[in-house]
Amino acid sequence: MTFRTADGASYEGRDESGNETFRVSIPSDEHGYFGRECPACQQIFRMHLDDYKALPDDLILTCPYCGHQEEHTSFVTSQQQERVMRVAQDAAMQLISEAFGGLGRSGRSNKFVKITYRSTPFYPQPLPDIDEEQLVRERTCVTCGIRYAVFGEHSFCPVSGALDAGEVARDALGAEAAKLSALDSIPGPQRAALREQGVFDRIAVDTLSRVVGVVERLARAEFERRVEPAGQILKGKGNVFQRLDDLADLYSAHLDIDPRLVPDVDWVLLTKLWATRHAHVHAGGLVDTKYLQVVNYSSLKVGQRIVVTADDARNAIRQAMILCSILAG
Repeated sequence: MTFRTADGASYEGRDESGNETFRVSIPSDEHGYFGRECPACQQIFRMHLDDYKALPDDLILTCPYCGHQEEHTSFVTSQQQERVMRVAQDAAMQLISEAFGGLGRSGRSNKFVKITYRSTPFYPQPLPDIDEEQLVRERTCVTCGIRYAVFGEHSFCPVSGALDAGEVARDALGAEAAKLSALDSIPGPQRAALREQGVFDRIAVDTLSRVVGVVERLARAEFERRVEPAGQILKGKGNVFQRLDDLADLYSAHLDIDPRLVPDVDWVLLTKLWATRHAHVHAGGLVDTKYLQVVNYSSLKVGQRIVVTADDARNAIRQAMILCSILAG
């Protein structure tokens, strides 16, 4: 039999196993992108259709958010699945219609039951539109050149896997800067209420802590990638990449890179910010002797609280961006 299909779908005949096959189009947006959805974390990302068509049929995709890897057909979005299911439902209705039509034509009846059937043409309804998150920024993987878009923090390319550590660091620091900028748009009355509750102070401290974490992860990843044998060199050194001077000593000794000597790096400011983060993480934000050993010019006394401002957080981001570019070579 033949099947009527809505615009965007077509009947392809039977395959070698005798199954009816259909082709269903998945429309791209005005920028040429279409959605993919991770079967593990259910988050949406987008890929450029032209790039996708050029990939092999047995492609294994990687979720840019959680790193889950699976055959690419498993990354169908919920809306795309609904579109495909509409075609399957239309085909099923036509098969049922054909079956009942056959019963009616055969005139099957007896003195107890009489089956009548009136055939009417089947007209498929239009396929559901796809209205998923739209492109914000086009990203291009430096490894494979694939174009994609994400809507949150990510560490992987959908095709080539784990991203370069420098790229991950730049994205993370950019997100912290965007978050601080967004706070400036909060209306005055709400700002006052949030400030009174210490929300802005907390965000500044959290931002500083995340910035230190970004630098630590990048420094470790680059050192392990470029220095052999990094494992033996780092053995017993603990969280050495959280300690700025120890980090600089390692890079100077093994990679001939000393960020303390780079003019754009304010090493005094960086060490103060790193010591401030340490005090907030390990001493409840209060000055201790370890803080004063690093920031020996401070007028604060042991037991006083170290206030972290939005400007401190912004300075940390700016200096971290410079430091990360140096560490990544």
